[in-house]
Amino acid sequence: MSKVDILAFGAHPDDTELSCSGTLASLIRQGFKVAVVDLTEGEMGSRGTRELRRKEAKNAAEIIGLHSRENLGLPDTELLNNREFQLPIIQKVRQYQPHICILPAPADRHPDHGNASQLLTDAIFYSGLMKIETKDDQRKEPHRPAHVLHYMQNYPFDPDFVFDITDTIDIKEKAIKAFSSQFHVKDPGDEPETYISGMDFFEGLRAKARHYGHLSGFTYGEPFLYAQKPFSLKNLDFLMDTSPKR
Repeated sequence: MSKVDILAFGAHPDDTELSCSGTLASLIRQGFKVAVVDLTEGEMGSRGTRELRRKEAKNAAEIIGLHSRENLGLPDTELLNNREFQLPIIQKVRQYQPHICILPAPADRHPDHGNASQLLTDAIFYSGLMKIETKDDQRKEPHRPAHVLHYMQNYPFDPDFVFDITDTIDIKEKAIKAFSSQFHVKDPGDEPETYISGMDFFEGLRAKARHYGHLSGFTYGEPFLYAQKPFSLKNLDFLMDTSPKR
């Protein structure tokens, strides 16, 4: 896969669907190239199997319109911030050469999310160091994205900005439902009900999008942190292009 504009990472398949898929779908509609890299296969989850979750991730990627989706196969619940796990991430950052990287929340209910965030943050910085070599067959040039964002997961934070997903909320929800083993499960069958499998959790996702959209002057939104504060600007085009109702 060649260069993309935006590269989003998830600790597990479905993390990006839950947290930033409305934004990704909107950016794709605007003509940007977007890829997702999942660190693990979510194999320690209470519901589903590796094989099923691979199929679900593929279906969700097609719904969103991703240009590429890959899984690094790192061990679920064992994400450590070490060189062994940094190297495959460095390889992907150099391969895709994104202008923007989107990462999990810095801290969250699931320990993997915060651990992944720190692992990714360090790996993205190291991807710009020319003396760090990866094990891929073709040597990639050092690359460090211009911007790094964090999406919100279970724990709320005070966002630096909210992206309008009013026109893509339906795509987001359809992509989440593609993970049918995990979410919106009407009949749990032989597998256990979980914190995220019930109908109430799914309904809460729309309420959350409605809440942050309301705060920002549109109907539905996804909140983000900007990692490299302050913002660096040469013009105010992003303000001239928006007229929120608030």
